[in-house]
Amino acid sequence: MTSQKNDKTERKEWYKLDLSAIVYPTLQRKDFSSVYRLSVVLKEPIQPDILQQAVDIALKRFPTYKAAIHKGLFWRYLEPNTRPGPFVQPDIKNPCMPMPFKANNHYLIRIYYHRCRIALEAHHSLGDGTGGMCVLQTITAVYLRLLGHEISCGGFVLDVNEKPDPEELEDAYLRYANAKVRPPRPGEKTYRVRGTKEPFYTLNIIDGILSVKEVAAVASKYNATITEYLNACLLYALMQKQENEWHRKLRPVKIAMPVNLRRFFPSKTLRNFITMVYPSIDPRLGEYTFEEIITQVHYYMRYYINNKFLRGDITTNAATQQNPVIRIVPLFIKDFVVRFFYTKVQDKNSSAGLTNMGAIKVPENMKPFIERFDIYMGQPFSSRTNCAIASFEDILTINFASSIKEADIERLFFCKLIKDGIHVKIESNRETEF
Repeated sequence: MTSQKNDKTERKEWYKLDLSAIVYPTLQRKDFSSVYRLSVVLKEPIQPDILQQAVDIALKRFPTYKAAIHKGLFWRYLEPNTRPGPFVQPDIKNPCMPMPFKANNHYLIRIYYHRCRIALEAHHSLGDGTGGMCVLQTITAVYLRLLGHEISCGGFVLDVNEKPDPEELEDAYLRYANAKVRPPRPGEKTYRVRGTKEPFYTLNIIDGILSVKEVAAVASKYNATITEYLNACLLYALMQKQENEWHRKLRPVKIAMPVNLRRFFPSKTLRNFITMVYPSIDPRLGEYTFEEIITQVHYYMRYYINNKFLRGDITTNAATQQNPVIRIVPLFIKDFVVRFFYTKVQDKNSSAGLTNMGAIKVPENMKPFIERFDIYMGQPFSSRTNCAIASFEDILTINFASSIKEADIERLFFCKLIKDGIHVKIESNRETEF
């Protein structure tokens, strides 16, 4: 989308926030930002000066990431950011810190380095993990080229000499919000993990490093995919946690799981293009064995994750934005309504978050330089834990991020994997024992 200044015929690009991105700035607090983190671990130590050159070269290819957020009367929007930066910096112990919109020269991304790791943190108003992965891998490819290596383009690595495809910049939701029905949103309150809240600057990280082959072999014994198996393990851990603590009444246990809509609806967009599904178990119906949990997750995935149901979900989500009355409501009123709905309804609709980016692909001549990838969903909006999964070659990483001191869910989750015969290496930024 563009606006024009007629006096000097100067053309200035600007981008309205996509359907998902509208929510994230509304939830912004001094102690919370919707920030996610992607990182790649190389096999050689990072050279910061070369990395800065790579960032300066690559980021020009991503106009919706080299941008600042502005507030209008009715909507927020992104505008090109020509200020110096963003500047690479040494990594910090507690990632995904709050990201004020006017800090860091108004950039909504950060690039860190530590030993062999390059990390990208991005505000969710810019895009989802797929868009962020394109930025991270393109920066990494340019970095390796500056070191003298020949790295091809393809997949997540975009050609920095090409202009962005207009489809990369689109709000893809609006193209597919055309179902004839609007399925209702689930609204029942779920089990919430209780714990001791950490200071806002503290994010507890627990990483599990596993073999893809081992996890796939165990999942196949349950006639499940890796995603279904790990979802079931997290539901199982949450159910155990609820059973082991005092409760007046049992509540359903539910996971909020983003689905990458590009798998079902063709789009090159680098902005947000995800929707949420909610695998769940209701212990009020009786006791569940793990086998019963994984069977229910398996059929839930088959029933809901298809283009028919997902198109209906997109249409439901887009209905509010497309309402002509809502469009002319001032922004401060929209913010109040969205924040109230999210706090009172949406945030209470899940017990934990889990995202699986699947097997991450890179160009063949880039593989020899990479050890693994890590993904963090960032600081939870409320006291709970989020889990993010990714794999590269035979290394599968499971990254938990939590804002509470207790690690009961993570412990129960990994104990289940170990009990099933999977070898797990644990890494953490916690000072206390896991």
